[in-house]
Amino acid sequence: MAVETINSAKDAAGLAAMISHAAEQTGDKSRGPAPVERWNPPFCGDLDMEIRADGTWFYMGTPIGRAPLVRLFSTVLRKDEDGKTYLVTPVEKVGIRVVDAPFIAVEMNVGEKDDAPLLTFRTNVGDVVEVGAEHPLRFEISGENKELKPYLLVRGRLEALVSRAVMYDLVELGEVIEIDGEDMFAVRSGGEIFPIMPAAELSELSK
Repeated sequence: MAVETINSAKDAAGLAAMISHAAEQTGDKSRGPAPVERWNPPFCGDLDMEIRADGTWFYMGTPIGRAPLVRLFSTVLRKDEDGKTYLVTPVEKVGIRVVDAPFIAVEMNVGEKDDAPLLTFRTNVGDVVEVGAEHPLRFEISGENKELKPYLLVRGRLEALVSRAVMYDLVELGEVIEIDGEDMFAVRSGGEIFPIMPAAELSELSK
């Protein structure tokens, strides 16, 4: 009998079954993300899986429409020092393509903790993340239209791109704060300050 590998799965459901079986071998019954940072399996090639910029997952050219499958795959994702993203089990590591960020932040809650502002995001795969020192926000301005793109560190090196609708709500919370002698447009959360852009640049963009 041929040995089953991740690369031999014929569809997303078959792939999910293999990953579930491999993860169960650890004896970890947690429903959260798998302890992929502790696993050091051999690299077994690239997988025909892609996460598009809008957060849609594709396997072998077909979108994965079942949310439970996507959530399962998201729990075994790892981004390594080489900048590439992998599906990781205790016995295999396979590369996948990520167009932008592997996750999308689709909801934001504005609250307080210890009398300080606290932003909490929910991702498209069910992660709930409080913004702070361990889960910082960073901002990029990219493209010909100088599009503002906020990213949230979810776990490991994996980030969520803040959706456009949520991004507008996030920017509304911004304020001008002096950082290292320069006025910066920034947001606060979890006792930290996250600069968005120099206040002078914001003024130019607003004209």
